[in-house]
Amino acid sequence: MMHAYFSPDQLLHHGQSFLVGGERKPIPETPERADILNAALTKLGISPSRPADYGLSPIARVHSPEYLLFLENIHQEWRAAGGADIVVPHIHPFDRQGIYPATPAGKAGFHLGDTSCPITAGTWQSARASANCAIAAARDVGAEKTDIAYALCRPPGHHASREIAGGFCYLNNSAIAAMDLRERFGRVAILDIDLHHGNGTQHIFYDRDDVLTLSIHADPAGFYPFYWGHAHERGNGAGLGYNHNFPLPLGSGDDVFLNALDRALETIQRYAPDVLVLACGLDASGDDPFGGLCVSTGGFGKISRKISLIGLPTVIVQEGGYVSPTLGDNLVQFLESFAEARS
Repeated sequence: MMHAYFSPDQLLHHGQSFLVGGERKPIPETPERADILNAALTKLGISPSRPADYGLSPIARVHSPEYLLFLENIHQEWRAAGGADIVVPHIHPFDRQGIYPATPAGKAGFHLGDTSCPITAGTWQSARASANCAIAAARDVGAEKTDIAYALCRPPGHHASREIAGGFCYLNNSAIAAMDLRERFGRVAILDIDLHHGNGTQHIFYDRDDVLTLSIHADPAGFYPFYWGHAHERGNGAGLGYNHNFPLPLGSGDDVFLNALDRALETIQRYAPDVLVLACGLDASGDDPFGGLCVSTGGFGKISRKISLIGLPTVIVQEGGYVSPTLGDNLVQFLESFAEARS
């Protein structure tokens, strides 16, 4: 039986709204999506366990002390300074090389990369619980309790870098899982199949050669996160050649995605990792409200099967995938096909 993890604390965060085209619109990263994904697990006969609290040590391998202090305390500081009940920045630095800001407004602009990562009273607790799910799944695979474990991470994580939140993401769950696995495995690969480029994950590992990072996503030339995720971004220093991006034309469907996946899997096999972290976004669906790609429910099954057949111990970390008529079906198809390919 596939091990799975989820905590009710992950429902405490609800960012409400963000800016799109200058208009305030509802944030699609809602507690409801976790309910849908949990219902999908029930259909599969999987009852997720509540993860233990692993403390800050596994998280601090990825994120800076300043950033973690910020996430834990900023809501209280913001409110004490007369701010509204949700922390949203109104100013950002040109760069982050100067003096660290002293005021809540300055800290918010420093650490929150855009308006899609507002902080509420429950954000820190939810983000911690989400990260604990990823750690629990990594520990199961690392201890060989199972060769497949699923972390129902909400909020997601792959847009969060070492000290900057963005794109509904606060703690980078996939990177945290990868670093925890590095304690027990020599080489780790992260394959991100979310609709959006995993820019935070890329940033964290861009200078390293012990974690291979690959991302298949809608072309950022015309899609979030815009500034990162282009094919020429291959890593830096020791990490040169260990970062691979596969940007797809907007509107691409199953065949185009599967072709890029074949190339990504070939790269993974050449790297010969000991374990895989699969950043599993389901927002590449043609039914997803973001509408960037057009992968079908059956297509998710084909994607899953191809990844499973490379035979690596795998930690599946939930990233995107928003409320749509097929969200639950897509997860059922994905996890079912993954498990069947291993049987």
